[in-house]
Amino acid sequence: MLERIICLLVGYAFGHIQTAVMYGKLKGIDIRKVGSGNAGTTNTLRVMGAKAGLIVLLGDMLKCMAAILVTYFLFGRNTPNLQILYMTYTAAGAVLGHDFPLHLKFKGGKGIACTAGYTIHLGIVFHWSFILMGVIAFFLPLNICHIVSVCSLCYYTALFIMVIICGQNGFFLDKFGAVPQGALIEVYVILFLLTALAYFQHRGNIKKLLAGNERKTYIFKKNKID
Repeated sequence: MLERIICLLVGYAFGHIQTAVMYGKLKGIDIRKVGSGNAGTTNTLRVMGAKAGLIVLLGDMLKCMAAILVTYFLFGRNTPNLQILYMTYTAAGAVLGHDFPLHLKFKGGKGIACTAGYTIHLGIVFHWSFILMGVIAFFLPLNICHIVSVCSLCYYTALFIMVIICGQNGFFLDKFGAVPQGALIEVYVILFLLTALAYFQHRGNIKKLLAGNERKTYIFKKNKID
């Protein structure tokens, strides 16, 4: 239990690295006071352009990956069959730190880029198909509808389903030995809660989608700013 708590705390600490806020300050912009007010990749892209959006995306992914690397050296390399469990707890902490940072009065982003860092780590440690899944689940709907909230929720749902399928078919077992079923269930529960959190964080977007007035976002075209 102590290892799980430490993983959450390490992730939560790294999640406080608010890339969008830091980059915005370098450019003389408070990202929380422009556009949607969200301290994440999408609002940065809309307000400051593709280059800024890419920098924030990479920063938010890397902070999650860095946190996972720290807990790997603390616990994962000594118990490799539990690495998926420690990775998931750490990623959950990073998402919570990103979404609800103490120093920003719990007003952060929505955690999608952080979770992308977790997905990339799954791809590096276990199989590249996790990265392929993330790319397809996000960018295919983006190419069709250009609505980031739809892409984000499609991606999170696909990740949740894929981890369960892989876990129940011995995918993680084959890599590092027997993973206790109890540990796998913990992973599924955490990812379910993170998926539910993603839907909750996008509740305003979902209302706009149902009303037919959710904004479209383009990577290489000028976007409207609220």
